[in-house]
Amino acid sequence: MEWRKHWDTLTIIILSLFLDFLIAFFPDSIVRKALGMAFVLFFPGYVFITALFPEKKELDSLERLALSFGISIAIVPLIGLALNYTPWGIRLTPILVSLTVFNTAFALAAIYRRETAIEPWIPWITIERIKEELEWDESSKLDKALTVILIIAIITSIGTLAYVVTHPKPGEAFTEFYILGPGGIADDYPTELFAGENGTVIIGIVNHEHRNVTYYVQIWLVNLTWDNTTNTTLIHEMYPMPGWFNVTLPNVPVNIEGNWTPQFETNYTFRIDKPGQWQVWFLLFKDKPPELPPAPPNGNYVETDAKNLILEAINGTVQSLKLNVRVS
Repeated sequence: MEWRKHWDTLTIIILSLFLDFLIAFFPDSIVRKALGMAFVLFFPGYVFITALFPEKKELDSLERLALSFGISIAIVPLIGLALNYTPWGIRLTPILVSLTVFNTAFALAAIYRRETAIEPWIPWITIERIKEELEWDESSKLDKALTVILIIAIITSIGTLAYVVTHPKPGEAFTEFYILGPGGIADDYPTELFAGENGTVIIGIVNHEHRNVTYYVQIWLVNLTWDNTTNTTLIHEMYPMPGWFNVTLPNVPVNIEGNWTPQFETNYTFRIDKPGQWQVWFLLFKDKPPELPPAPPNGNYVETDAKNLILEAINGTVQSLKLNVRVS
């Protein structure tokens, strides 16, 4: 076997394995991003077409090039669909392994098919070969001009695609804000307390804002009802609870692997001395907290503009969390 004539398929096998190495040890490398584009958009279709049509007479080089891109775009989603029904799911490692196996298997099949072909297609790139494929000498000036324009358009498209892939637009900016029960899970919240009894929750924040953010957390004790006649919220009592805090957090990229980890969590212990049906509101503000009016003599902010914070939280204007607590 003359391995030199299989340089293309052997190169794809080597580059596929090299990409695995880059992702494992140099995940932020620009080479990894550029090679990953070819790994997804070209390699699968190329080895598939080469294995399926090893004879030179079956397809010309331009047709093989176009089909390599088109078939790759069809193959990769099908592999992802198949992975979706496996225990591994559609994640980076399973996709990487599946495509590497696919590229290697069909590259080896292409080598075998090319060895058994009568007149195999071997992609030698020379100026004379390109002229032959394009029928350059027999073409008119108009055809030559259109061919040049087409080639420029293809190169520009590939360059634009490479830029978009290697310089992705930042994802949506958002903040995770949550409360957990004292056991660290979304359960067993202190919703039934006696007057003066302590209740504990865990307040968590994760920054996905693509920048450093200083967060301000306010906690309010609120007694409110809903008026069905006027379809309005009536706030009867509103008291600031102790334990307001602020924290500055760096941006954390969203983990597409699904292995979620907390960034900032703190225990918050509170108590309510007055029986009744209460709501504990946790309000989250970014960069700067709202200014509050002077504290009323009785500490009840319901007659001040501060009540708009709760109304905005109810309407979703302010990022907030609510814990219903019945105190007896």
